Amino acid sequence: MSSPTAADMTTTPPDDEGTPVSVKIRERLKTARKRFNANDNIAEFIEPGELEKLLDEVESKMQGVLDSMVINTAGDHNTRNTARRVAKMYLNEVFKGRYVTQPPITEFPNAEHLNELMIVGPITVRSACSHHFCPVIGKIWIGVMPNEHTNVIGLSKYARLVDWVMGRPQIQEEAVVQLADLIMEKTQPDGLAIVMEASHFCMSWRGVREMDSKMINSVMRGVFLKDPALRREFLSLIPGKN
Repeated sequence: MSSPTAADMTTTPPDDEGTPVSVKIRERLKTARKRFNANDNIAEFIEPGELEKLLDEVESKMQGVLDSMVINTAGDHNTRNTARRVAKMYLNEVFKGRYVTQPPITEFPNAEHLNELMIVGPITVRSACSHHFCPVIGKIWIGVMPNEHTNVIGLSKYARLVDWVMGRPQIQEEAVVQLADLIMEKTQPDGLAIVMEASHFCMSWRGVREMDSKMINSVMRGVFLKDPALRREFLSLIPGKN
């Protein structure tokens, strides 16, 4: 039997070598039949080390956008590293809620059988509209009516959940529903109420350039939906909303 030649011993490159990491992630999502809209979290489909590669890919494509806008990034000291900064901003900061797993939430049993209205807020919202990627900045108030079976979570955990859900390109109406679904799943209360008020830079920075308009919307679940008196109590206790 002849000895293997150097050519035989050459490592064959993997079939996907050179394939953009975004394509690999997208194919996993499609294979799993999972949605990957702007406000979806896709962290479970990103393998270790791929987020860094995705950052490099976004930087490269952002550089193409700047080139197409006829910005001399090589000669302009102000925009020389803009492509990298924008890539890091999108993946690691403003849209981080798409690419990282849900923050750990410690849940405790309702040992004292608390059943009184609890309100958390205002919690600062930092998001962006999915139409123009313009900032959406505002506040959220969360009302919870627990029961003896409700899981109790720390006050700071509400802020962490808000940050995680809102850290994606969103429209406000969908974002509040998404947050309500998550809190209901985590805590199982008798009722949940959420009010969000936000300024949309797609209205103030562009378009009609209306500086003072805000959007306010609410989601009511359980007893907040069925009991008008409880709903009024919650709304009356929000500063500036009564």
